[in-house]
Amino acid sequence: MAGRPSALTALTLAGLCSLGPPAYAERAWSVRGQATFVVQYHPAFHAAYSGLNSLSPASLGDETFDATVFLGVRLWRGGSVHADPEIDQGFGLSNTLGVAGFPSGEAYKVGQATPYLRLQRLFFRQTFIFGRADTLNAPALSTVANPPDKLVVTLGKFAVTDIFDNDWYAHDPKSDFLNWSLIDTGTFDYAADAWGYSYGGAVEWTHDWWTLRTGLFDLSRVPNSTQLVRGFGEYEAVGEFEGRYRWHNRAGQAKVTAFVNDGRMGSYADALALARATNAIPSTALVRKRASRAGVSIDVDQEVTHSLGIFLRAGINDGSKEAYEFTEINRTLAAGLSLKGYEWKRPDDTFGAAFVVNGLSQSARTYFATGGLGILIGDGRLNYSTEDIFESYYSAQLTSWLAASFDYQFVQHPAYNRDRGPVHIFAVRLHIET
Repeated sequence: MAGRPSALTALTLAGLCSLGPPAYAERAWSVRGQATFVVQYHPAFHAAYSGLNSLSPASLGDETFDATVFLGVRLWRGGSVHADPEIDQGFGLSNTLGVAGFPSGEAYKVGQATPYLRLQRLFFRQTFIFGRADTLNAPALSTVANPPDKLVVTLGKFAVTDIFDNDWYAHDPKSDFLNWSLIDTGTFDYAADAWGYSYGGAVEWTHDWWTLRTGLFDLSRVPNSTQLVRGFGEYEAVGEFEGRYRWHNRAGQAKVTAFVNDGRMGSYADALALARATNAIPSTALVRKRASRAGVSIDVDQEVTHSLGIFLRAGINDGSKEAYEFTEINRTLAAGLSLKGYEWKRPDDTFGAAFVVNGLSQSARTYFATGGLGILIGDGRLNYSTEDIFESYYSAQLTSWLAASFDYQFVQHPAYNRDRGPVHIFAVRLHIET
């Protein structure tokens, strides 16, 4: 759903923003490109009933396509400007509805049958590097474990998850996992329009083994909309602490990310009270008022061998109010692994497997059980259980510029409903980088 910092974006930023090696300082501009095609399918599954936001129980397939050009221009020492125009087309399964941990991070909340063009990112970045740029050995997915001391300021339009909640092994639906609650922490209700981007700024201070990040971003005009508030009239404040370490001479990192959303949002209790008074279906849209909603998460990545890495994510947020931007997940626990193909002489191939358990607060359960609708879910009724998801994928690097992936997801209790599912979801992904 949201914009993710792909390998191309990272390379472009490193090449333009570094004050370190001369080769970087001499690079005045960069043009890179990518295109990703995903087709997903699920066979028919059991559903005792369906609502307006349900995943269709019929056999169904949908596809998405996007093509992006990453443009960067170096303005001066450490300063650069970046623009990412993107062409999008296609739909998520059931118009991106019916599963809180939605099965495709390549599917936006806005689907369209014909291709359309948007400028997803336009931002300025200033990087100051201090001291020597010595680093520890990077793990298999080319993540630097101990970067040089630096201060980075980013201003403009970009994705909050370009900077925050960045997991080594599960963060890019163009190359690794596809499920929303694996590529991001499911409880991280980060500021974004319907495509996953926002206006704002972030500051990152890296010293030795730790990095401290903080940012301020515009929320949508109303929860889950295509337009953003300007000037931080409704906003998200986010902070993150990252610590890097070595364990048995293998790189690891641990992060704590916290956010507060401040804007007009609806309380589940208020929506239920109004519904009882008017004998109607509850709707948070009818009871929105200025309020705040907070959450916190942890993320741990650990390189185990040269080819194997593992990760663990956990998060919780305020479940008394509606989700503002991302999805209806009030608590989450995810764990998985990423294995490079060195053992079978395919070092550029990757196998990944992960499991995630998502849950709702008691207030949210009551709201959806009485017919309420959210951003992604709402079956009209709810026989509650946790939403349990398993995902595995194999990404094969066919050429230097083309990768093909095969993905399988098993969703038990889609949208937390024991009366629906389980669902088996199959996907093929083609990804081009130039």
